[in-house]
Amino acid sequence: MMTVPIIIDFEASGFGAGSYPIEVGFSGRHGEGWCTLIRPEHDWQHWDIDAARTHHIPREILVERGRSAVFVAEQLNFFLNGNTVYTDGWAQDYVWMARLFEAAQAVPRFRLEDLRQVITPRQESAWHSTKSRVVDELRVARHRASSDARILQLTWLRTHDEERLHH
Repeated sequence: MMTVPIIIDFEASGFGAGSYPIEVGFSGRHGEGWCTLIRPEHDWQHWDIDAARTHHIPREILVERGRSAVFVAEQLNFFLNGNTVYTDGWAQDYVWMARLFEAAQAVPRFRLEDLRQVITPRQESAWHSTKSRVVDELRVARHRASSDARILQLTWLRTHDEERLHH
């Protein structure tokens, strides 16, 4: 029996040293989504203007509407407790997740793994074209964590179904 992977995505203030998570979202096994902005901690000062242009989230909005690291970590642990959760940007997302949980003085109660672990070679060969079709069909206007997670999950599902049809 197929288990649909839970997909998580973090958006960040930029890349490299000093960057921090600004938004997190996931798509659960049944397509249910959850997303929130993350209020920067007092020592999270890094801000990449190119990242801000990509996400269309000004730092002022994060300060005003973002949730505390403690709240976000508690919510992630509540929703994802005991599950393995997948990301397509494992190296970056792992660092941002660690930064979030460190600020919250908490430990994740779920495992973060690389999405490539549950993608077969046949799925991989169809990945980019399938993902482009999913993006076109969903007409996602903004680059946001929960929509990105849902796009990845639907891409996984479609490539998985295609593979099953060919076996």
